[in-house]
Amino acid sequence: MSELFAWTDGACSGNPGPGGWGVLMRAMNGAEIVKERELKGGEAQTTNNRMELIAAIEALEALRRPSAITITTDSAYVKNGVTGWIHGWKKNGWKTAARKPVKNDDLWQRLDAAQSRHQVRWEWIKGHAGHPENERADELARAGMKPYKPASKAATD
Repeated sequence: MSELFAWTDGACSGNPGPGGWGVLMRAMNGAEIVKERELKGGEAQTTNNRMELIAAIEALEALRRPSAITITTDSAYVKNGVTGWIHGWKKNGWKTAARKPVKNDDLWQRLDAAQSRHQVRWEWIKGHAGHPENERADELARAGMKPYKPASKAATD
């Protein structure tokens, strides 16, 4: 039986600014890659945190049936939010402990709904540290951003 893995990343040129997200998904049988899929997209005006969240959401929403999956992100914001902070936010009506609205609550709620169908193990790794799958997710995020960047900036990436 295959194990499912996803590496997710978000990128932004300016914050806010044009942004992109990328996902590398793999079904593995031991060390053997059974199937691989790449996803990417972007937005004209967004933030890095929103792109990081959308990458994780897109990975989960791409699964056609309830699955066990390991999602690896280089975003402490996503990892800490989804494994810890989200429980208090939900209990407080999507407000922080300081009673302020949760930033990006639309995406946190979407992520919460997407992960509820699956058995998700979340892992964090240091970004831009030579991890091949994370580097590929970063490349996909940058490619997803490219259509939204002004021509002069897109040519330099």
